[in-house]
Amino acid sequence: MYAIIESGGKQFRVTKGDKIDVELLKINDDGIVEFKVLFINDGSNIKIGKPYISNGIVRGKFIENIRGPKVIAFKYKQRKNIRRKVGHRQDYSKFEIIEIAG
Repeated sequence: MYAIIESGGKQFRVTKGDKIDVELLKINDDGIVEFKVLFINDGSNIKIGKPYISNGIVRGKFIENIRGPKVIAFKYKQRKNIRRKVGHRQDYSKFEIIEIAG
């Protein structure tokens, strides 16, 4: 069984037990988050949302907040002595998928 969920404007294909990194989310005290479900396939049944499945449930357990790899932005103009180097690290929340139903 697998599902396609949406979080932070991105889509993820998940199964139970998967660990995913999504855009930084505010977390409840219990650390459980329900994601918007676009598609569910349980092997024999397929459910497609328009755009979301109303009774589809995908729950994730919060693990930790992490930071992604550093991305370098370097701007350069020849013969003008203009050089600008900036680094950026994106913040992510790591979740483990604990339940898929629908």
